[in-house]
Amino acid sequence: MAMIEITKKDYDDVEAKMRKNIENLQENLNTIRAGRANPHVLDKILVDYYGTPSPLNAVANIQVPEARMITLQPWEPKMLKEIERAIQASDLGINPTNDGKIIRLAFPMLTEERRKELVKQVKVYGDETKVVIRNARRDCIDKMRAANKKKELTDDSLKEYEEKVQKITDKFTAEVDTVCEKKNKELMEI
Repeated sequence: MAMIEITKKDYDDVEAKMRKNIENLQENLNTIRAGRANPHVLDKILVDYYGTPSPLNAVANIQVPEARMITLQPWEPKMLKEIERAIQASDLGINPTNDGKIIRLAFPMLTEERRKELVKQVKVYGDETKVVIRNARRDCIDKMRAANKKKELTDDSLKEYEEKVQKITDKFTAEVDTVCEKKNKELMEI
């Protein structure tokens, strides 16, 4: 039976899977509303654009003129009501104001209780991401263990692979902690 060799590509594949999970975590954390205006909180809101669910940035110009305000200027004036409806239906918790041309979203200061709820939500996102990262580690190691059982991979190569993949996993779980801690600081900032 031919022996397989573990290459840099094998490690790069593991790292790419884990990097993708960190990016997903970042996207999820961007949608959590902190005390200041962040246009990313609107990323998951879809507007009915002539029967097609479309992201807000596809139907309106989004700007942040002040630290606690976002303005949306629709490309088509008749989309004002649809945008307003989509924002009200979302879990954003902000009531839009409409002057006939522009929609304004004013972000109030977060209460201490709400900040603590959001910190808990950040922890949940972080824990879920760590589980997915560890699952990626397990899947990669299981694949190599199967090759070892078929005598396609030596015991020493398997051990070395497991150690390197564990180091990669540790690096990414530490990065999850760093990303979550940064978001928590942002949330607790007054």
